[in-house]
Amino acid sequence: MTQDNFSQVTEFILLGLSDTQELQFLFFTLFLLAYAMVLLGNLLIIVTVRADPKLSSPMYFLLCNLSFIDICYTSVTAPRVLVALLSGHKAIAFEGCIAQLFFLHFVGSSEMFLLTVMAFDRYTAICRPLHYTAIMARRACWALVAACWVGGFIHSIVQTVLTLQLPFCGPNTIHSYFCDVLPVVRLACTDTTLTEWLMASNSGLISLGCFLVLVASYVLILAKVRACLSQGHWKALSTCASHVMVVTLLFMPCIFTYLRPAGTLPTNKYICVIYTTFSPMMNPLIYTLRSSEVKESMQNISKTILCFYL
Repeated sequence: MTQDNFSQVTEFILLGLSDTQELQFLFFTLFLLAYAMVLLGNLLIIVTVRADPKLSSPMYFLLCNLSFIDICYTSVTAPRVLVALLSGHKAIAFEGCIAQLFFLHFVGSSEMFLLTVMAFDRYTAICRPLHYTAIMARRACWALVAACWVGGFIHSIVQTVLTLQLPFCGPNTIHSYFCDVLPVVRLACTDTTLTEWLMASNSGLISLGCFLVLVASYVLILAKVRACLSQGHWKALSTCASHVMVVTLLFMPCIFTYLRPAGTLPTNKYICVIYTTFSPMMNPLIYTLRSSEVKESMQNISKTILCFYL
């Protein structure tokens, strides 16, 4: 497609979650609180892990990276939503919409890959403890995290290119509070059947594939724990339980949303809130409440700060 084919639409209108003034104020309050919790909670985890040398294991290194990704992921949509709810300005430029779409999938798919790496870390710690230090060496951890970002970038580039090659010359109203491939593709002035299937194969299969790998790792971990019921294994299993909560919150809505072409079912914008805002908000709560080491480190840091000022 040429530039003239899709430049006729210069902006999109994001309808948001509701047109009711009272509900908009309620959504603004909820989004503001959720975004503040995402920022403060994940920043606290990053500072705690970086400040405490005892939290230098691969698990906490990966947790620190997950917190950074959660901050980036929520920041792609939350600030724009808050401004729109406060000002009532629902228009977003074509370029801004494409940029939001790109970074949403870039960071979101990177998080999926990272959660898969974290599951591999737990599997190695429980099922192959004698080889854990060698397999999950610091250089290997950096390589795995870099691979997550590269994989997310490739996925997002594919989604963005598939969207940009479509002509947008008519409707510009998006029934959501952010730009995503499915609601944007519906506005194209051409038959998008092939594009929709390609996007479903890309996003949907990545979500489903990562989820199946995670499920397989948990099955192997449970089998190992049943055969060897030591205190250390139960402690590792407790960490996996928190990981399962995070995985469920993120993957199930994504599989429901992306593992189908755009025209088969309407996209539920309230389901989108789960994986764009609620899941990143719950990550620090789940991991800190389930990890005695993190809670102890946070208490020590708090005591140090209080002693410094007093």
